[in-house]
Amino acid sequence: MKTVVTVNELQTTLSPLRRSGQRIALVPTMGNLHRGHLALVDRARQLADVVVVSIFVNPMQFGANEDLDKYPRTLAEDQQKLQAAGTDLLFTPPVDEMYPNGLASQTRVQVPGLTERFCGASRPGHFDGVSTVVCKLFNMVQPDVAVFGEKDFQQLAVIRKMVADLCMPIQIIGQATWRADDGLALSSRNQYLSATERNIAPLLFRTLESCRAAILTQQKPLSDIHREAVVTLEKAGFRVDYLAFCDALTLADISAETREIAVLAAAFLGHTRLIDNLHFSLNTLSI
Repeated sequence: MKTVVTVNELQTTLSPLRRSGQRIALVPTMGNLHRGHLALVDRARQLADVVVVSIFVNPMQFGANEDLDKYPRTLAEDQQKLQAAGTDLLFTPPVDEMYPNGLASQTRVQVPGLTERFCGASRPGHFDGVSTVVCKLFNMVQPDVAVFGEKDFQQLAVIRKMVADLCMPIQIIGQATWRADDGLALSSRNQYLSATERNIAPLLFRTLESCRAAILTQQKPLSDIHREAVVTLEKAGFRVDYLAFCDALTLADISAETREIAVLAAAFLGHTRLIDNLHFSLNTLSI
């Protein structure tokens, strides 16, 4: 595995591979890699001849009171994991390589329609930072395919819309969320949880599963299912940021035409913000 830190090194390495007809896959990450990230690399290996992984903790997607400074940075360990996973090229640019003119003067990519709700409402500007950095990475790497985890369900939808709207010739692949044995979605932020909080955290996913079962049986109004789920989480010690049922394809409110549903949630446990989701199909739903 080769590690590069500049755009010039990155493109100089990839250009002859692209000219020779090799298919290139990109896995964008912020590092502190766990098994879920490595599953993205495994999927990329199946889809392409060359696997590029980027590690960049993107300051543009962090708010003023968020955890940019304490976000875990474990480059040496990440390199070992990526080497073992069969990564071909690791791109680890510093901030001034990604934003040479500073954040204030950086052109930004905004994806309307999908970014105003849910995490977008709770974290103003977050998705502008995500779409901007991913757009830059796509232009730098020029991959044929890019792999993202489904745990960040809204982010995946935003990236897909950006690629479609800007006519980028890139296939976007969503990879199923990797979970611990007790159901908790793997996340770099899980390490912020205390031992007590870690024992409570799997209830978030179990609550989403209960919502799915209740929606599919159609024995209760959606409003009742929502209220009961929020109460369950709050009684356990969560502070619910949002819990929502939406159309999985558009992230709009569920309607009579909806056939794919997403149950999305973000909740604080102590000082740690956890996100998770479930998405599933149904044939009919009474609204």
